[in-house]
Amino acid sequence: MSASGIFARIVALIGAVAILLRHRGDGSQEQAFGSAPKIPAARPQGIPTLKMPTARGWTEGQTPVAAAGLHVNAFAAGLKHPRWIHVLPNGDVLTAEALSVPGGIRSAFDYAMFSTMKRAAAIGDSPNRITLLRDADGDGVAEIREVFLDGLNQPFGMTLLGDTFYVGNTDGVMAFPYLAGDNRISSTGRKLTDLKPGGHWTRGLLASPDGRKLYIGVGSLSNIGDSGMAAEEGRAAIHELDLENGRSRIFASGLRNPVGMAWEPTTGALWTVVNERDGLGDETPPDYLTSVRDGGFYGWPYCYWDRIVDDRVPQDPAMVAKAITPDFALGGHTASLGLCWLPAGTLPGFPDGMVIGQHGSWNRSKLSGYKVVFVPFANGRPSGPARDILTGFLSPDERASYGRPVGVAIGPDGSLLVADDVGDVIWRVTGEPGNR
Repeated sequence: MSASGIFARIVALIGAVAILLRHRGDGSQEQAFGSAPKIPAARPQGIPTLKMPTARGWTEGQTPVAAAGLHVNAFAAGLKHPRWIHVLPNGDVLTAEALSVPGGIRSAFDYAMFSTMKRAAAIGDSPNRITLLRDADGDGVAEIREVFLDGLNQPFGMTLLGDTFYVGNTDGVMAFPYLAGDNRISSTGRKLTDLKPGGHWTRGLLASPDGRKLYIGVGSLSNIGDSGMAAEEGRAAIHELDLENGRSRIFASGLRNPVGMAWEPTTGALWTVVNERDGLGDETPPDYLTSVRDGGFYGWPYCYWDRIVDDRVPQDPAMVAKAITPDFALGGHTASLGLCWLPAGTLPGFPDGMVIGQHGSWNRSKLSGYKVVFVPFANGRPSGPARDILTGFLSPDERASYGRPVGVAIGPDGSLLVADDVGDVIWRVTGEPGNR
């Protein structure tokens, strides 16, 4: 076993004891879900809880557990940390394969974090490529696999507009010429805008309905502006890039780590899922799903949810006063990353709503997330409690993860596709066999 592996085990044992001491007499906490969540009072932690399962992967024939009436199969396996999915008009499925890379280790806690993340397969050498998958015979399994684009810098978001393919690298948005049906892009492309790399490194992309703008999710560098707000300039925000004139602006801010984005078709509003801050307790504050207003500010780092002040942060009362309360809580530290709109009838028994890939927690006493959930919508708003679509990514004792869901997308055949970056699989969810 490597030195970091041994250290990770020691950290896990120390963490288990700390968790027991920290939560004596707490009892079980209700998950902070919905439009009016019950959020426990903050309990600032000098040393944040570190609890993360060891990455195990799936055994042959093993799959996640699909909700009643649904069926799941591996659309593609044997990938390398697939994070995001984009479906081309011709039905080809693209997946961005990328990984967090080690940053500077300046303290024992940094090394503890590194060791824990490495054990969980959440950090390492990034593949830095996009892979093309094609199901030419329509059997629900991709039999053609090609490297579509490589030599990238932690690619994540992708979109195609006309004959231009856009990629969200961690340090900026790239544009490449694309010819319909191509299995590979070999050009070097051109950089449209610079973004600060590191920290929350993913860069989600979403095109406007008219194809004239790109929306880019840029996460914070730190948990609560730990290096000062100057280092966070341009971060914790959704950017809007005008493709006609090349100008970029902050569309909305105060979003600690906005990752997946989607359009709600009834109102035309932009929605996103956001990962909230750490170190205040298991359910404090919850990650969330929210509509995004042009010019809106959503609280980070000064406050969370309904303008609850974070006393660890030097305060700005004017910023707190204008903070917008999110629409729908998704539970504390669920790492809700993937987001797509699911039209009614796409999956049997599911109305209109949003599908969310919850990557799963690393910093709470009882793990949360590690599943794919659905939030129903009516009249452009969340209209009921969340429902599970896929579970079973964790071992019953929470010590191992078979997989961790990230990106979600509607497949070319109307199925739901799910990127699993620990299982190295793209899962395909449909009705029961025979109703696909």
